[in-house]
Amino acid sequence: MQIREAIEQEIPEIIEVLKASLGETYSKKTEAVWRYKHEDNPFGKSVVLVAEENEEIVGIRAFMHWEWRLGDQIFSTFRAVDTATHPDHQGKGVFKKLTLNALEVVKEQGDDFIFNTPNTQSLPGYLKMGWKEVSKLKIRVKPANPFHWLNNKTGKAYTVNNTCGEGQLANLTSVYNKLKAEENRLFTLKSPEYLIWRYENNPLQNYEIKADQDFYLAAYIKEHKYVKELRITEHIYSDDRGLQKINKAVKEFSKKFGAQIITSTGLSYGVGFSGNYGPVLTLRDVNLDPNLKQELLQLNNWSYTLGDLELF
Repeated sequence: MQIREAIEQEIPEIIEVLKASLGETYSKKTEAVWRYKHEDNPFGKSVVLVAEENEEIVGIRAFMHWEWRLGDQIFSTFRAVDTATHPDHQGKGVFKKLTLNALEVVKEQGDDFIFNTPNTQSLPGYLKMGWKEVSKLKIRVKPANPFHWLNNKTGKAYTVNNTCGEGQLANLTSVYNKLKAEENRLFTLKSPEYLIWRYENNPLQNYEIKADQDFYLAAYIKEHKYVKELRITEHIYSDDRGLQKINKAVKEFSKKFGAQIITSTGLSYGVGFSGNYGPVLTLRDVNLDPNLKQELLQLNNWSYTLGDLELF
């Protein structure tokens, strides 16, 4: 079995392995989605390895490029995302071989760390390969206005209402990044290119988006068995005026979709409660300073939105 970096011409064959391993309904598996995630990412192209046997691809492993910032330091990192082994080749350790080889590629490139939020089935495997648990993500839950519950509408279309000019959005994200850097906690660098790629052009999830020169807000509805959740994935502002506009827009979103609860991170308003209700965040050191690694194993040293860490 040969482990090597994938080439662009192999994307159709990679998609077929994903479909064979995970099925059609697990998530959208098309060349367009693959290119969106791994070729068009404004942080840079993904590291993608394949396992090949008898000139056929039998496994794939993708690390998605990401940039985090702490103070004045920018970290080149990757998120462990797409992985699959063809059913005819499972039980051969393909996942482990691909992942360990991908780690070596990232290390040789001089990148800093890998992060992800694995499910309970895959978490033990990652821990055996050197990943460390940080914590379950802290989520704030707020009941929506009960009058909105009666408005429990279905079939409402998501809309993008972004009135920012390119320069205004660039200014907003620049000020936001500067303020976040002063907190001295790890945060995802935001830019107009990132926001448009991550939310407005995302083929995997539609978002309700509202933005102007003072704020940027993205959210979507998550349907549960008995509860309709409005999930706030991105909220960017730099002053009280922007925060007030965000609070108003959240109420508008809640009313539009008949939400019963509102969830977010780092957005405190109204009566609600917080707890470690999210998935487990894990970290794999690659080229980190040992002292910094210990700091990043503490969740309170991360400043994140749900959009930074949710699967897509």
